[in-house]
Amino acid sequence: MAGTGLGSEALDLEKLRTAGAGLALAVLTSGGDAQGMNAAVRAVTRMGLYVGAKVFLIYEGYEGLVEGGENIKQANWLSVSNIIQLGGTIIGSARCKAFTTREGRLKAAYNLVQHGITNLCVIGGDGSLTGANIFRTEWGGLLEELVGEGKITDEVAKTYCHLNIVGLVGSIDNDFCGTDMTIGTDSALHRIIEVVDAIMTTAQSHQRTFVLEVMGRHCGYLALVSALACGADWVFIPEYPPEQGWEDQLCTRLSENRARKKRLNIIIVAEGAIDCHNKPITSEQIKELVVQRLGYDTRVTILGHVQRGGTPSAFDRILASRMGVEAVLALLEATPKTPACVVSLSGNQAVRLPLMECVQMTQEVQKVMDGRRFLEAVQLRGRSFENNLNTYKLLSSKKSSGELPKTNFNVAVLNVGAPAAGMNAAVRSAVRIGITEGHNMFAVTDGFEGFAKGQIKEISWGDVGGWTGQGGSILGTKRTLPGKLLNMIAEKIRANNINALLIIGGFEAYESCLQLAEARFHFEEFCIPICVLPATISNNVPGSDFSIGADTSLNIIVETCDRIKLSASGTKRRVFIIETMGGYCGYLANMGALASGADAAYIFEEKFDIRELQANVEHLTQKMKTSIQRGLVLRNENSSENYTTDFIYQLYSEEGKGVFDCRKNVLGHMQQGGAPSPFDRNFGTKIAAKAILWLSKKLVESYQREEGKIFTNSEDTVCLLGMRRRNLVFQPVGQLKDETDFEHRIPKEQWWLKLRPLMKILAKYKTSYDVSDSGQLEHVRRPKLTEA
Repeated sequence: MAGTGLGSEALDLEKLRTAGAGLALAVLTSGGDAQGMNAAVRAVTRMGLYVGAKVFLIYEGYEGLVEGGENIKQANWLSVSNIIQLGGTIIGSARCKAFTTREGRLKAAYNLVQHGITNLCVIGGDGSLTGANIFRTEWGGLLEELVGEGKITDEVAKTYCHLNIVGLVGSIDNDFCGTDMTIGTDSALHRIIEVVDAIMTTAQSHQRTFVLEVMGRHCGYLALVSALACGADWVFIPEYPPEQGWEDQLCTRLSENRARKKRLNIIIVAEGAIDCHNKPITSEQIKELVVQRLGYDTRVTILGHVQRGGTPSAFDRILASRMGVEAVLALLEATPKTPACVVSLSGNQAVRLPLMECVQMTQEVQKVMDGRRFLEAVQLRGRSFENNLNTYKLLSSKKSSGELPKTNFNVAVLNVGAPAAGMNAAVRSAVRIGITEGHNMFAVTDGFEGFAKGQIKEISWGDVGGWTGQGGSILGTKRTLPGKLLNMIAEKIRANNINALLIIGGFEAYESCLQLAEARFHFEEFCIPICVLPATISNNVPGSDFSIGADTSLNIIVETCDRIKLSASGTKRRVFIIETMGGYCGYLANMGALASGADAAYIFEEKFDIRELQANVEHLTQKMKTSIQRGLVLRNENSSENYTTDFIYQLYSEEGKGVFDCRKNVLGHMQQGGAPSPFDRNFGTKIAAKAILWLSKKLVESYQREEGKIFTNSEDTVCLLGMRRRNLVFQPVGQLKDETDFEHRIPKEQWWLKLRPLMKILAKYKTSYDVSDSGQLEHVRRPKLTEA
């Protein structure tokens, strides 16, 4: 089937609804299950139906494809209702020996042709995707064989002469090269961190050492990121084995940490951990070592299949939904000349990569590990993996004072604005990296109010131990801007000889930086390097796609929506209206709606009127006639001055009389609380480390040797560090002013608004869809390998 040539413009409604006419596509899940697979199946199915294609669900993976019959069923809209919140895969997955043989693939080809299917979306790991590519390359030969056997005619073979394949990577191990995150990884990290947080309380009570074994036979991603997210004392991963004599080093580190009054030790081991001679390192072996050498009360906990289970995280649901829709667009555009592709995530960007390039690099990692070229293995895993490892190494062990450089620079850290989960992880990282860099680190309590009052004290390596998993802001935070306190703050900077500032917070932190930059003309004290890190649940800071804290808040919203949907399943024909926080920024409402499978989301950025409210009521009225008799509507707290949550609740109640009844729920400050999610811990840790390294560089550049002081008034020394599409970027705050709507405290352009039609399409609303970011097949970027 020739590609439809969707172009790079916004697809108008008419073109989108007919783009898949005459196509038949099928979706299957294969290999180990992963949370989020159902969200991907739902997105592929609904987007396929939306564009006018026939969609088939293949049950039991490749086994179902080979056996055919009842295993291949045509899907309708309701086939994938109410599955987005379920773990595992509702269409089943199985390892299939038959498909590894040509005979098995011949049966599979026959079964597909019988249903007219020439487009296949495979959700699985590298083995499943390799199998799909073999199937595609053999397709022509398989059809010829079927013609020769008299099972199909020449005409049928000509009609279905080409098979298109698109892969989505579903694997909790995150072991696939070419994508930053695979579907299921974030959810597995949630399971691990839930266990680690629970274990920490009991370990502290008894001064115990815990050895935790996590999944990852060939890839240490889960072990590494969970170690980073909980501040583990040691981590064993296959890509980076410990040096010879690691037993002594481990025992030294554990005893040093105990000497610093740390009441517990956490050691995380990937199940495939090895030493530098490629010999396995087991959790029992580590336990025996600690008991024999140190006499510590030590316990082993093997997490096992708990990591595969449970409900998918908000991140995985959104990732899988985005990937599923992108997969359908890729199938619509596929031609006999385009290679089988895999839909990947690069930073915050959905990209398409040639499937076999990714598979080959993934397999190459194992080869270099077998050859004990471990540095190369780490680099082949990708930029994200390498950054995680380098950050962990810097944070996990304190060097002796003799080993540390000494800069005599004083760096102050403070929180500004409302609390956000992950702030403490960022502060811990900043303090420890700062000390490693040789600086004296100072903590300011209660934001700029505390700064003006002189609430500044030096903070040590041990002071921030155990901070990563703590919610809120331990330093204390206030919304007060520095504008009216400039004199007092300048005096305290001078008195404490502060040479650089790291400000962690929301929109107020960004505004504070602008005020400090402008105050440089009047106060020389502010002529120092200043960096702001975005940390707010609202995700409304210009210059960054993500803010620390937004992921935690989104997970709380999605968990609440899941519970509310369950309560509605007992009472038929009920619609819930849920109000979320976010100020004027609709990020939480929109992404919460996408991740929970809501019917509508009202946001400030997209104006709505009484006609749209009426249309939504009619949409829900039609839905109540199906087997899914419940509705979910999210509303951002400031989406409209007049169409309040109460107004919408009353309108729905009145208009829905006799068809459905209504309930409302204002989530409130529970969205700000709770322990930070793995994403927020990791994101906060990594960007704070990067910020301190940048400040160190700027301090050296702006040091005036003759006068013995720091002085800089250039625009590029007051920066915001944010995630922009694929990269972490330092941007001068002065340059971000033009991108900011100060009245409503939001950026003028927001990336997530492009995902808004996706939420509407998956809820069966008629809408156009912008495909300007889609459609370009890229190549896998091989990292430049550096020598040790």
